[in-house]
Amino acid sequence: MKCYLVCMLACAIFIAGCGKKKTTVAVPRLGTTERGVASWYGRPYDGRAAADGEIYHMEELVAAHRTLPFQTFVRVRNLSNNKTVDVRIIDRGPFVQGRIIDLSHAAAKEIDMLGPGVTQVELTIIAAAAEPGPALFAVQIGAFREKSNADRAEQNMIAAYGAAKAVLRAGDPPMWRILAGRENSQDAAEALAQRIRAEQHEPQAFVVRLDP
Repeated sequence: MKCYLVCMLACAIFIAGCGKKKTTVAVPRLGTTERGVASWYGRPYDGRAAADGEIYHMEELVAAHRTLPFQTFVRVRNLSNNKTVDVRIIDRGPFVQGRIIDLSHAAAKEIDMLGPGVTQVELTIIAAAAEPGPALFAVQIGAFREKSNADRAEQNMIAAYGAAKAVLRAGDPPMWRILAGRENSQDAAEALAQRIRAEQHEPQAFVVRLDP
């Protein structure tokens, strides 16, 4: 009888554990590379709060990335001249299809891309964030100046995909970003992005990380 009760208790614990939805933590692997277009940003964002809460100073070696955890360090290599700069991720962006990183003014200067404004780069992760936090991803379907238009888009995405939220990005003018879905992996979010591009005719939809 005692063995029976122990077995029943073990089974109950196992089933309860299986019933819980696991929250994964995305820790980028050191040495992981990514290639694409870099841009840079300065004023009017200089002196404003970045997405991680700290103040963005355009003369510091920092950058914005859509999906890497905050405090990840990345080496950026300008493919046109092989110059490199190491930056710390503190912000989200760039919110333009085809671009993979937004550098500070100081970082862009280090690799001689101020004049062109954009350039092809290779990113290499050189240090991971100490505590990256849970990995949740969504799909940005657009950005709106008018709150009423953002609210309408948000409700449409909730009706179609079950989850969406509006995120205010300060600027001149401020913009409301609409993020659809709530996925626990980039692959799942990319699959959702493909659906949205096909079903909603939103060719600019792309994956972003959801931050607290």
